[in-house]
Formats: sequence, C-alpha cells, structure tokens
Amino acid sequence: MPTFRAALAALALSIPLTLPAMAQEGGNTEEIQRAFAAGWKATFTCSGLFVAGQTLPELDRNELAGIYPDYVRYYDQLPPATIDETRKTVSVSYSPIMPPRMAAYRPGFGCTQLPIGATEQAISFLPRFAAWPEFRGQDRGSAIGSNVKVELRLEEAERLDMPVTSAFDEMTYGAGTLTSSVVIVRDGQVVAERYARGVEHETPQRTWSVGKSLTATILGAARRQGLIDIDYPAIITAWNKGADPRREITIRNLLHMASGLDSGDSGARTDRLYFGGGRVVDHAAGNVLEAEPGSRFKYANNDTVIAMRALREAMNDDALYHRFPYESLLHKIGAVRTTLEIDWNGDFIASSQVWATGRDLARIGQLYLQDGMWAGERLLPEGWAEFVRTPAPAQPADALTQGAGYGAQFWLMNNIPGIPKDTFYAAGNRGQYIVIMPALNTVIVRQGYDTIGGARFDIDRFVLDVTRAIEAADADRGVAAADLRRAAEEENAPRPRVPLRGNW
Repeated sequence: MPTFRAALAALALSIPLTLPAMAQEGGNTEEIQRAFAAGWKATFTCSGLFVAGQTLPELDRNELAGIYPDYVRYYDQLPPATIDETRKTVSVSYSPIMPPRMAAYRPGFGCTQLPIGATEQAISFLPRFAAWPEFRGQDRGSAIGSNVKVELRLEEAERLDMPVTSAFDEMTYGAGTLTSSVVIVRDGQVVAERYARGVEHETPQRTWSVGKSLTATILGAARRQGLIDIDYPAIITAWNKGADPRREITIRNLLHMASGLDSGDSGARTDRLYFGGGRVVDHAAGNVLEAEPGSRFKYANNDTVIAMRALREAMNDDALYHRFPYESLLHKIGAVRTTLEIDWNGDFIASSQVWATGRDLARIGQLYLQDGMWAGERLLPEGWAEFVRTPAPAQPADALTQGAGYGAQFWLMNNIPGIPKDTFYAAGNRGQYIVIMPALNTVIVRQGYDTIGGARFDIDRFVLDVTRAIEAADADRGVAAADLRRAAEEENAPRPRVPLRGNW
C-alpha cells in the first residue's frame, strides 16, 4: 500500500490548477470589509441584547468596542443598528446597493447571521426548536460541583481578595485590560467571585475560543454514548469521495489542531464564517490539505467546527443534534445559561459563538476535576480529562519557550514555575479563560473585554498569584487546626494534684 505522502504527491499531479469556488477564500475588498464590519455590529448587538440581556450603553462599551483593528475604519462609518424588539432581529445598513446585514434570535439557538446579500425573508429558513424550555430560576447557590457540602471558606476568601481585586484594576495584570468577571471554585465551592462592566453572575458573555474546549467536552459526551469514534477516518461525507486525501483526517487530529488543512496565514481568522454569515460546510470543510494529518500543529477555528459537523453527520438527526449539547451535558451540570449559536445551515459555530456565564464556565471546569462525573452519572468517558490535558503529538513551535503546550482543544500550563504541572486551561479572544488545577482541586474563570490587538490579560501571573493565595489559605487552615488541637490537648490534660496544707 502506498504511503500517505506518496499518494498525496501522485494526487497533486492530477489536481487542476483551478479549484472550486467554495475552496477559495476570496479577497478583502472594501465592499467585503464593510459587510464584515456590519455583520459584527448586527450579530453582537443581537446576541448582546437577546442572549445576554445587556443594555445598549453596555454593548457599546463592551461587545462593540475594542474590535479587530482592520474593521475599525469601516465600523465607524456604519449607521446605528435597527432593532426590532418584537421579532428579535437586528439589521445594519452598509451599502446603498445591498440589503443590510441581519441577525435574528431564536430561543435555544441565540442569534444567527444571514449571509451577505440575504433579505429578511430568509429568516423563515432558519432552524427553530419546536419547544424550548427556557430556564427562569435564579443561580443563587455557591455550590458549583455535584455532591458538594456548602461551607464558608474564610481562609480562601481572605487570601484571594488581593489577586481578585487586582484583576479589575486595569493595570496589575495588563495595562488597559478590562475584566468583567472572576469566579474561583475550590472543592466545588465558590470561594471568590466578582463582576464589573454591567455583567452579573447570570449574564452570559461570548466565550470566543473557550468554546473550543466546550466542543471537546460535547464530543466527549458523544463518545461516552457511542455516537462517534475519534479515530475513525472519513468523518464527513464531503471528504469521502474519489481520490480525496482528506478522508484520512480523524476527529483526534481535529481535536489536536493537527488536521493538516490549509487555513490561511492565521487559522484564528475565519471572518467569512464569523462575520460574513457563511456556512461551515463552505468555509471550513472546503479547504485542501497542506500537511499530513497529525504531523503539524496549527491553531485553526476550522478544525473545531468540522469536528462538530462530524457529530451532526454521525447522528443524522438534526433535532437530536441540536438538543444534544443541552440534554446530554450542559443542563445536567446546571449550565442553563449557556447558548451555542449556529450558522444559517444549522451547524454549531462552536469554535467561538458560544455565550456563557462565569459560573457556567466554572461548572465545565468542575466536571473535568470530577473526571466527567456529575451527581453520580458519568457524562464523559473515563479518562477524558486525562486525554484533553495530555500533550498532543504535534505541539506549537513556541511551546517550550512560551510555556503553553496543547492537548485536545485545551492549552497546557505545564511549564510555568510555581504552577502545578497538571494545570490545563481553555482560552479565548479578549481574555476569556477557564483554568483547571487538579492538584489544588480548583477552577479559575476570568472573562473580559480586552481590546483586540491591545494588552493581553496576564493569565499566567494571575494563576500564579491565585495558586500562592490558595496555598497560603491551606497553611492558615493548618495553623488554625494545630492551635485548636493544642488548646484541646491543654483543656483535657490531667491537672497535677496539689497537696493540702493546714493544721489538723
């Protein structure tokens, strides 16, 4: 049997010089840039209003500020968004000869962008849940994990006050960084929590690439139920044809960011999908190979969304597929304020377009601390937590120098002095993080609105300061326990007998 490289070389000789239109990324004309800027404004306004419940002033200084620098000039020329509160739609005009960019909200699906050039009549084609049981209770409890004994943790609260407060000062962990939420969980119990910028504990925020780690978790739940095999090739129909070498790509390759697919200079910029209203099947699954699957690490949004597309095709039932993340994972762990948004074709854009509260993200982290168990039920395969935090065969080029290795849709903090080596984390644009620390049984969540291209929140230093605070809290608790034992021993010690004196 010929090797993969030999087959690929032979195939390259037979490929015509022109590729199908859907495989071409296209140019960045001013018309397209304006359309993307309008798409950004339409989708973030829609999601911010109808998913997160933010006010327009909050949106202006949070979601709609600090955007991609190359969009700013076009964005600043846009008129105010047109908002239909009744139909829950947002439209933004950007061209005298093209329809406005539009985004529409549906319960359970959040907001979906229409493609460039589509009119509002296209909204009728968007997927909808027949019935969506919206959660109307309040997330008041301080227990994030399952079977947790709620107790006051004064030692952690006192020691964590300084790093948590400093995370909001816009200076200590990066000049100009804008923290909106910090949640720290120890032994399944919230021990520190703070919010700002109009965000509260029930306010979902866009996860950006933290959604990639949620995707790995959803796929883990699917693997637990026998719906997918992460090592089975030909994962989507579009690749399982003729001489197409992409049939060798496995879900494991995708989770490791090692598909080998061309994703441009920056695999993290999938603007036609995120802001152009494109479809996953056109802009993620249409690219050609540029490296052998599994041989090269390249951070790519496309790898994540294709993995979710593979689950859709494996299930072959869209109604079940769209309910699966909620019924098999999120609602079971109490993450009832998390929403996965879709493209207009019904595919989850789970590499970025997920909205979640800080507490919901902490619940995801806690699930990994519990090795996929929740309330006595196994949701993830045994050892899935170990799988996602094990270094992938192909690593980022700067993994050793920068201290950030890669597992399976999770980053690794395995090379930073002072931080336990088994620490791993989810990371997203504008400073979104879930840090999972098995050695300390701790989850750290930080959300923010850091300016794209500006200062980045120093998550390594923050985690180090939190680690020292927790270790100090344990030391305080140890001293207090020793003092109590000593006092008890002194109280119960036999008293010496004093001889009586006097005249008899």
